[in-house]
This record gives sequence, structure tokens and C-alpha cells, in this order.
Amino acid sequence: QVQLVESGGGLVQAGGSLRLSCVLSGGTFTSYVMAWFRQAPGKEREFVAGINWSGGDSGHADSVKGRFTISRDNARNTVDLQMNSLKPEDTAVYYCAAKETSFRRGYYSGATDFGFWGQGTQVTVSS
Repeated sequence: QVQLVESGGGLVQAGGSLRLSCVLSGGTFTSYVMAWFRQAPGKEREFVAGINWSGGDSGHADSVKGRFTISRDNARNTVDLQMNSLKPEDTAVYYCAAKETSFRRGYYSGATDFGFWGQGTQVTVSS
């Protein structure tokens, strides 16, 4: 059974940085396309960043482009989200997601594409 465990959330001041990490167990990591989503109180879950199986293709939501960077380490079964220049509006629960696929294509950005989710990690940015 595939499990995803996130870490790295916390409280940070505006302008600061955090690095989230997610480790996948119970599956062959390179068989999974990975992504980060977030959900703020009272709002729908939204795509933050996605990355394909090799790390050679990735994409970021316009709201975080230039500030956040997704990466993966296939040797360690991890996907990270480096978050810089954080803003109060980045406050949310951040979720790691995995989609098993045999197609060597790019990343996915739709929440319904992903079958496996972590428990989430809280990120709070104070002004």
C-alpha cells in the first residue's frame, strides 16, 4: 500500500522560506508522477506544483511561480517543495499527491488525477 508522509511545515514570517518534503513508501517511486496541492480554510484544494517521473518536466501555479520550486530525488523516494518569499496568502495545509502511471509524459495538475495523498502539513505565514 502506497503511503505518503509530508514534513517541513511550520510558522514563518512573511518573506521567509520553508522546505516541504514528502517521502513515498510501498511503491516504485519512478512509477509515480508527483505534485503538491494546498487548501486554505474555506477554499477548495488547489494545485501548487507538479513534476513528472524523472524530474525533467515540472510546472507551478501562477500564484507561486518564481517563488516555489518542486524537485524530486528518485534515489531517496522524495519530492520536495522549496518555498521562498512566502506571503500570508500562502497559509494553508499542503498536501503531497502521487499518481501511478506507465506513461512517460509530463506532470499532472488536476486533483482528481491523483490516487494517493499524504495527511497534509500546515504552513502558516504571518504578516
